[in-house]
Amino acid sequence: MRKNKKQIKLLAIIDEILNGREGNALSLLEDKTNMYARKIALGMKTSLGWRELTYDGLGLLSRRIASFLLNDIGVKRDERMAILSESKPEYGACVFASVMAGMTTVPLDIKLTLYELTSILSDCLPTVIFVSQSYLDKALELQKTIPSIKHIILMDDVQLSNGLQSIYTIPNNYQCKWRHRSRKSTMFIIYTSGTTGAPKGVETTFGNILAQLADLKVVLRKIFPKRGDVRILSILPMNHLFEMTVGLATFLNFGFSVYYTKSLKPKDILNTIQDKKINFMILVPAFLRLLKSVMEAEIKNSSTIYRSTFPIKFFLAKFIPFRWFKKIMFRKLHNLFGGSFKACLSGGAPFDVKTARFFKRIGIDVYEGYGLTETSPIATINVDKHRDLHSVGKILPSYEAKVDKETGELLLKGPSIMKGYHNQPELTAQAIDNEGFFHTGDIARIDKKGRVYITGRIKNMIVLSGGKKVFPEEVEAVLEKSDKFEELCVFGISREGGAKDGTEDIAVVIVPTESMKSMYQGDELLKEVREEVKKLSKTLAPYKRPLNVTILNQALPRTATRKIKRKEVKELLQA
Repeated sequence: MRKNKKQIKLLAIIDEILNGREGNALSLLEDKTNMYARKIALGMKTSLGWRELTYDGLGLLSRRIASFLLNDIGVKRDERMAILSESKPEYGACVFASVMAGMTTVPLDIKLTLYELTSILSDCLPTVIFVSQSYLDKALELQKTIPSIKHIILMDDVQLSNGLQSIYTIPNNYQCKWRHRSRKSTMFIIYTSGTTGAPKGVETTFGNILAQLADLKVVLRKIFPKRGDVRILSILPMNHLFEMTVGLATFLNFGFSVYYTKSLKPKDILNTIQDKKINFMILVPAFLRLLKSVMEAEIKNSSTIYRSTFPIKFFLAKFIPFRWFKKIMFRKLHNLFGGSFKACLSGGAPFDVKTARFFKRIGIDVYEGYGLTETSPIATINVDKHRDLHSVGKILPSYEAKVDKETGELLLKGPSIMKGYHNQPELTAQAIDNEGFFHTGDIARIDKKGRVYITGRIKNMIVLSGGKKVFPEEVEAVLEKSDKFEELCVFGISREGGAKDGTEDIAVVIVPTESMKSMYQGDELLKEVREEVKKLSKTLAPYKRPLNVTILNQALPRTATRKIKRKEVKELLQA
């Protein structure tokens, strides 16, 4: 895709940022600490009240940990530091200490089993593991099987009696000589899988992250034209690069205040939003739907007058362009979110356009980002004023993008593309071709305005007997319009034997809503669900319509970022 004059200008701005002090990780840390010294950087509510770190406080804690790593433990350059903890202010301090000490950070998924974590740590061989009190037992078990782990350090302010150190009990020494690293050095190893075979660790360099910060600093000006006192709520796990790059690094680079919650219960999240007058969140689509259901419950429990007038106001709001006016129209809902909530950024899974329209109609903007861990991770953000909600937006300025003419696959090239997969050169060569283009595995189209539309995933593709190819995401987008389905998953089931051996039929597993299950049972429920699928499928070409419809009376299995695990759903159906 050729770059226009506007993109060339933005690239010049990004080059200027990267060639200045912001192009050096240590200088950037120092500058932001000094610039926003007394502002709240990170905060979280505990049983004792709010625990908040200013930018100065975060800098001091980071230096204290880095000094301990360098002077007391004697870590060497490029050694690995693993982190096993829920999201909390101390997490960021440990990451920044790792940067100062010249280490590589390996954030771990707290939901993984001991077997899965052992597989990952056997691959990256960390010498230090930082752990919260909640996962200390798991860390101690891992140390028994991973000889490289020499030190376990707690991330909590607790009384210790087992000989372990805590970041709050280590010496009050803040003096150390920070280790400079090149942009090609690995900053993170992010594991996207650790369940079977060799785990896949994405090596993300300092150059990758700095390029992301430069891109996002330019692009996010449309969301944050005036920086000011912006307060962010962070709810995604910090072992995901989306949270690490945007939720932590980008927002601290802007001088914002980032808050965490101990629980993902709507009540706890709403309390944090209200207490701290939160303005912005980054989240996944499934959580956006949860927030919508909270609002719908508020409407349902309101007075008869409010319930009867809401549909009228909601219809009229479609023609009102002013967010401030919508805020007045739907004051009750905005007050539920503290009165200061303005927008959110969604990523990690396919977008729910219907839900996004609901929020936009009441005066809360929803922006969609697209990317993969291998792209560090943001590749596009839909921030245009008159944006098409079906698009994931335009490619970030530093990227070059093209669509493979034969397969329709989106290919990306730029300074944010990963270094490679740790210890897996063959897998790296499969993902990044000789021209430096990363093969995303996503089917896409790019329109004349440069907007990207993701239409499917190559590995999810269903091959029918006539050679036709169907992407389940396209079928799901149609069926998800039903208010009778709680969730659903489309995939192909293979035929065995006969002339159509090896080809697939389209199957869908559907979890009906509670109201549907209360109205119908057994064969009658299945009949109603099939009728709904048949009705909605009329907008699809005949070959794209599901032939196999199955009901499931349990929630579909999902990943930590709320993506449905198609393989596991398929196994459930076969069982």
